[in-house]
Order: sequence, then C-alpha cells, then structure tokens
Amino acid sequence: MIGTSLEIAANYLHAGQVVAIPTETVYGLAGNALSEEALVKIFEIKNRPRFDPLIVHLADVNQISHYAAEFSEKAKKLAERFMPGPLTLLLPKRNLIPDLCTSGLAKVALRIPAHELTLKLLNQLPFPLAAPSANPFGYISPTTAQHVADQLGQKVPYILDGGPCKIGLESTIVGFEQGEAVIYRKGGLPVEAIQECIGKVHIQPHSSSNPAAPGMLKSHYAPRKPLLLGNISQMLERVDPLTSGVLSFRTQFPQVPPAQQVVLSPEGDDIQAARRFFAALRYLDSLPIEVILAELLPEQGLGRAINDRLTRAAARSTSLD
Repeated sequence: MIGTSLEIAANYLHAGQVVAIPTETVYGLAGNALSEEALVKIFEIKNRPRFDPLIVHLADVNQISHYAAEFSEKAKKLAERFMPGPLTLLLPKRNLIPDLCTSGLAKVALRIPAHELTLKLLNQLPFPLAAPSANPFGYISPTTAQHVADQLGQKVPYILDGGPCKIGLESTIVGFEQGEAVIYRKGGLPVEAIQECIGKVHIQPHSSSNPAAPGMLKSHYAPRKPLLLGNISQMLERVDPLTSGVLSFRTQFPQVPPAQQVVLSPEGDDIQAARRFFAALRYLDSLPIEVILAELLPEQGLGRAINDRLTRAAARSTSLD
C-alpha cells in the first residue's frame, strides 16, 4: 500500500515490520536498526548478502554520539556542514548497534536524510532506522514510491510516499583511517564539497566482496538488460540501432528511435543528470530492446558518482570487443 500516513508507517515499524521511506537520495527499505528481527527482514526482502552492511538513519546530529563511539573533529565539521543531506559518516560503533546491521564490522554508517516527511517519522520513533535502498539487491535504485511498488510489490506492507527524490543518487560515504578522510562511496554530495570543507580526502575503490562500507560492491545498480559503456557513436556502428537503447549525457542519436533514448541533461547539468539517472535506467530496462548503450559524464561534481554507478551497472555485461 502506498500512502502518506506517518501514523501507519510508525505502527508497522513499532511492530517490527519493514516499510519503504522517501529520502532526498533514493527510497529506503526501513526497519528498526536496533532490532535483529527487523534487520533480518530487510536482508530477506532485498535478498541482500549479509556481508553488505546497512546505513542507519537518524533524526538529528545530536544523536550521532549516542550510536558512534568516536566522533572526530573532521567528522563533526562535515556533519555540521552537510547534515541533514546526502552524507553518510562511517564511525566506530557503540555496542547497542547489532552486529548484523554492520555485517560484523566495527564501524556503523550513520546519516540524517534531508526529507521533511522522513525526518518527522524519525522524530516520532524511539529508535533509528536501518534503510538500504528499497529494491532487490543489485538492481536499479528506486526514486519514486511507484518504483518501490513495482520492484517489491506485496513484500512491503507500506510505502511512505514523499514524491520523487530530489537528488536521485545514494549518499556519499565518508570514513576516517589514521585521522585521514576516506570516501568509500561517491554519491549525492560531490567530492569537491567535502574537500572544500575538510581538505584532502582519499577515494577508496569499490570492492568485489566483504565491503568496508555499504554500497561498495563492484557489480551493483544493474539493469536486467546488458549495459555497455563507452563511446556511443562507435558502439552504434556495431549493434542494431533499432534494438538498442541509449543513455547519454547531452546528445541525441538520429539512428536510434527517440522513444529508446534518454538524454540526462541537454544543458550539461550534472545535478539534473543525477536526479534523472536511475529513473532513466529503469525506463530503458523496461523497453523491448536488446542492449543499453551508455557513456560516462565529465569526472567532476555529481558526474563522478554517476560514473561510479554506470561502471558498476555495466560490470556484469559483455563488451563488444
């Protein structure tokens, strides 16, 4: 059921159930982060491997120290500047966070979503919410309530509808090693903004197994259709344009039917492109085509995070070579 009732969502969560919630990044599949029973349901509904940790959503910055054993000055500086917002901090956890939530790791991923409806929900609850993206594991992340319903159907008793996600990419995850900031996942907060706030950061490449933080797996965010990444003009010379879909940054290709193309931003705006990205990938995946051709964006701003998602979405597909 899709609706806007905070009372219904809260009642399900109090009962140990899982509901879908809106955020500014993507829709999340939420349950009581302190309840192993609720956490198990999240993993089961998503068919998510239990070595991939979950992000815990809080109501305000003051709650961070309640769940994190350490809260460094750099972490505080980032929290003060970018929370609520598309930032997740990876910090040493306190014991009240179940090991299942962190996949047995010593650090917990914490964030405060910048969405009015979900913040109201969090402020009504006596517990934080663990909430990975509300989609089957490895598939395209949802950016509307209907996307969640289409993917998870009756597996989720309630979907809290907060409208389309304003950012459309998952949060940027930042942790600290020997006092140095590390970006474990590029996301809705640009790398440049983090560097401007706290100085130099190290960007961690994704891992193929046992990730140190949520969302680090090499193959992820993938459509069911093969997705090939490269120079679209060159790839179109080697496939049938009539049975191909195209996901481009700024350019339309006349040899491909218009209904089989999505241009993320004709103006070259990476923020607009990010907002449209997952919905565009989902649309192309729904068409009766054989392959999706996509290109990388300029490696700056949110283009970095879009490129990260494209690279991982294409990881399982065979190249044209």
